Amino acid sequence: MERILVSACLLGSRVRYDGGAKTSDDELLARWRAEGRLVRFCPEVEGGLPVPRPPAEIESGAGGAAVLAGAARILTPEGDDVTAPFLSGARQALAVARSFGVRVAILKEGSPSCGSLRIYDGGHRGRTTPGQGVTTALLELNGIRVFGEDRIAEAAAYLESLTETASTETASTETGDRP
Repeated sequence: MERILVSACLLGSRVRYDGGAKTSDDELLARWRAEGRLVRFCPEVEGGLPVPRPPAEIESGAGGAAVLAGAARILTPEGDDVTAPFLSGARQALAVARSFGVRVAILKEGSPSCGSLRIYDGGHRGRTTPGQGVTTALLELNGIRVFGEDRIAEAAAYLESLTETASTETASTETGDRP
């Protein structure tokens, strides 16, 4: 059974910067949860940040890859550098994903950790820009596909393609064919 890494806030955990959750009512997510496929994780909390905490954004909307490369920081509106806990949480997310054989993640869009298509622009004005959070960037660099909570159907299709590929390879091996 394919396991799926999921942002804890999407599963009802009150771990967001404001102490809230962003619980998803998506039927596929509910089904996967009932099947025991989901691995709940919050990189920011696991990285050592408290709940609640000041909001944080990647400076200049640079993106997670720049943070991983040491070329950008993650800052609060007051200018406090919280890059280290974000990096720690990203590394822990990757370790957990690997331990469960995760190849697909569904993470909270817009987050400086979890954003997959967009993040906040670093100006702390509520504006977004295309980009990835630091956890998403690290997962993707390591072959784990990340989808936002608004792309769960796309994640399901990708998951199905992984399952079909595995079934085809197994059938080819059993008949002596090469994949």
